[in-house]
Amino acid sequence: MITNRESGTNIFEIAPDIYRINTPVCIPGGPDRFNFNQYLVVDEEPLLFHTGPRKMFAVVREAIERVMPIGQLRYIGLSHFEADECGAMNEFLAVAPRAVPLCGHIAAMVSVNDVADRPARALADGEMLVLGKHTMRWFDTPHMPHAWECGLMMDTETRTFFCGDLFTEGGPGDPPVAESDILGPSEAFRAHMDYYAHAPDTTGTLARLAEQRPTTLARMHGSAWRGDGAVLLHALATALK
Repeated sequence: MITNRESGTNIFEIAPDIYRINTPVCIPGGPDRFNFNQYLVVDEEPLLFHTGPRKMFAVVREAIERVMPIGQLRYIGLSHFEADECGAMNEFLAVAPRAVPLCGHIAAMVSVNDVADRPARALADGEMLVLGKHTMRWFDTPHMPHAWECGLMMDTETRTFFCGDLFTEGGPGDPPVAESDILGPSEAFRAHMDYYAHAPDTTGTLARLAEQRPTTLARMHGSAWRGDGAVLLHALATALK
């Protein structure tokens, strides 16, 4: 569903009560076309994972309000401290009185608790967070794909893996959900703009994530993807070698 015709922002349910908000963009000096995605988990304690850049706050808010009142948000989640992850964090905190930032301990310590208008709920590696019907599990993934404080999460109910910058792909982000190959296009994108830290533990981290056997990948840049996530994560580990 298109929620803003001028920006092209749209929202689509990729799994039960989990919505992808997508905005296609043109970046001066960057890829010809690119896209930013945020993910909304509608539950007793609603979660928004990624806020998008601060300048996209209005269109992301507009999309959320097609599904639920913005003031009901409880958590504003981020993988690591970067504008597309949390640029609009304080704008969302201002319109959602019960909301708090949600991140790993390192992110809270080095950035979020200084910048955010309210203290973060910091999750430990492997910690579970019950939202209602959905339970999120946090994974510390330092330097994978980048940033010391990086972490990712998965909904244990739907096996939806909020994989952040993994499998980043250019273009507008169509269709909302894909089942075709995403590793090839994402590796082609990385060949021109390598965003991985190439840390010593990357292969082991990907193997640990593969053990969770996700069936839906909620990518920050590109279509959401359905399929055997374990196979895809192992294939990415091989490609990064």
